[in-house]
Amino acid sequence: MEPRSREIKATIRARALALGFDAVGFAPASLGSAAREDLREFLRRGYHGDMGWLADRADQRAEPRALWPDALSVVVLGLNYGPEFDPLAARAPMNRGEVSVYARGRDYHDVLKSKLRTLARWIAETWSTDLKLFVDTAPVMEKPIAERAGVGWQGKHTNLVSRGFGSWLFLGEIYLALELEPDTAEDDHCGECRRCLDACPTNAFPAPYQLDARRCISYLTIEHEGTIERALRPLIGNRIYGCDDCLAVCPWNKFATAGREARLRASAAAAPLPLGELARLNDAEFRRRFSGSPIKRIGRDRFLRNVLIAIGNCGDKKLSEVVLPLLADHAPLVRAMAVWALRHLASPQEWREAAAERLPTERDAAVRAEWESAD
Repeated sequence: MEPRSREIKATIRARALALGFDAVGFAPASLGSAAREDLREFLRRGYHGDMGWLADRADQRAEPRALWPDALSVVVLGLNYGPEFDPLAARAPMNRGEVSVYARGRDYHDVLKSKLRTLARWIAETWSTDLKLFVDTAPVMEKPIAERAGVGWQGKHTNLVSRGFGSWLFLGEIYLALELEPDTAEDDHCGECRRCLDACPTNAFPAPYQLDARRCISYLTIEHEGTIERALRPLIGNRIYGCDDCLAVCPWNKFATAGREARLRASAAAAPLPLGELARLNDAEFRRRFSGSPIKRIGRDRFLRNVLIAIGNCGDKKLSEVVLPLLADHAPLVRAMAVWALRHLASPQEWREAAAERLPTERDAAVRAEWESAD
């Protein structure tokens, strides 16, 4: 099997690189006991927060063949999305909203899936094999699989690190009903470094290689649906969608290059934008502005929650005028964060008078909680 396996791998690798993928690796369709135990412990501690899907399909996530019994090998594909700028050096002023690097271009799910489909169709036709392809919406532990495929290793921040691309790789997988010789797994090259752990604004890492998502700004601004814990809000700063701090400080980024895929490059729609402008978006305007962007998937109300927290943190009292109308917004989540933002921009008397005048008489639980917290 070995000579044929090597020939198939070389052919797939060449085709994948020709299609624009930047990294290609091959792994067995199995995970070691360490990865399974890490997942169990992550869930046991509740570090997944309200991302219930992680627990719902944990068995399939922990074992590729539980997801697809015919799987024998996994092709791991990496797509470089390295920025053309240093995310830490190019920080926006506090009155503009910061968007994570990965979300400044077109939704990577669409870009990556289109490339995966092209490659998968070619593999199926060339070797008459069954296969399945996945981006990160499926129950796949893609980072441990990528490590087994030699694409990179999981750093102390739990994200994948590549010797060639630093922190900036999107991952996709093709499960094959072909048994191929796996590549050599990548070693951990973090050494004594802990820059990623120390850089986290919210102290979301209880220990190296452990992430408590409930304190992670990316989780809070993207995955979390409700109000954000008050103690964490000031630490979010002006980040309105995701956070790059633990990725951006990694020393391995010195080997990274800007991504080649044009669709992933930063667009004007997701550049650091004035918070006052974003706060005025209604649902139709939000959808139009972020069409094709991953930002669109959190919806206008959660997005405005993030914007209002950033407004409260920026300290620009002139922004009170855009917060006031949101006290009467249709969404309880927006109204609650408008109360919080206004409290940080106006004097106690001013915000109470404004809120008393504009808030609905029947106050929902979220708004009432914000109001009462000021007492």
